[in-house]
Amino acid sequence: MTTTALVTVNPGAASRARALKPKQIAYAVIGIVILVVMLFPVYWMINASLQPSGNTLTAGIFPTNPSWAGYEKAFADQGKNLVTSLVISIGAVIVCLAIAAPAAYALAQFRYRWISIALLIILIGQMIPGIVIANALYAAYNDLGLLNTHVGLIIADASQSIPFAIIVMRAFMANIHPSIIEAARVDGAGQVRTFWSIALPVSKNALITAGLFAFLFAWSDFLFALTLTTTSDIRPVTLGIYQYLGTQVSNWSAVMATAVLSSLPAIILLLIAQKYIAAGAMGGSVK
Repeated sequence: MTTTALVTVNPGAASRARALKPKQIAYAVIGIVILVVMLFPVYWMINASLQPSGNTLTAGIFPTNPSWAGYEKAFADQGKNLVTSLVISIGAVIVCLAIAAPAAYALAQFRYRWISIALLIILIGQMIPGIVIANALYAAYNDLGLLNTHVGLIIADASQSIPFAIIVMRAFMANIHPSIIEAARVDGAGQVRTFWSIALPVSKNALITAGLFAFLFAWSDFLFALTLTTTSDIRPVTLGIYQYLGTQVSNWSAVMATAVLSSLPAIILLLIAQKYIAAGAMGGSVK
């Protein structure tokens, strides 16, 4: 004869088990405080951009009487610069991925003695100060006629992102299972076809991560924009804001509105691609 023991679950005990512990509550409060402190400059930037007087010293905590005059002036004065930055950033992403993706695949899948040396050179290239590269590019661009051109800034910004993109994508492509590559080669695919049809689709997360960072590097670039442009024909928004400060010191709402507009592309892209960034960043650390 067997007996079956019936175990009843007390709803009150289950709810107490799910209740937050004091330590967890303390961590949550600390995290919220840190988040508020970090985001307060962003909020103040938005608040100042809506002030009707344009004076941030007398601005209240909340824009009780918001004005869009600052954004109207920002669009009128900096609209062309925003478009210039967008063109340069997209071009830098295309050039960066076109060079970094094949290089990362070769460094990840080929087995040569010089691979480690190539990676060391890439790391050294990533650590070279930007001012050194900018000065060297200025001398070269002056001889090639690339000063004050979109192509020149695209190449300069892409060169800043290529080493980082190679490192990110190589770590991901090195974890592609060898059987996938071998199956493609058995079916008659060459290295180029294998790279294009197998490696790139599998490495989508790493491509998006590298491309997003390349876009952000180019969008926020100030050094190359200042060094490689000598006229107002080509002026990215970062340089536009810098030169804007000297003429709009009494109208900070326009300056802050320009800063808000220049921040929107980065915020939107990060919100859209955050899951790909997490997967791309972690892909190289999982075997």
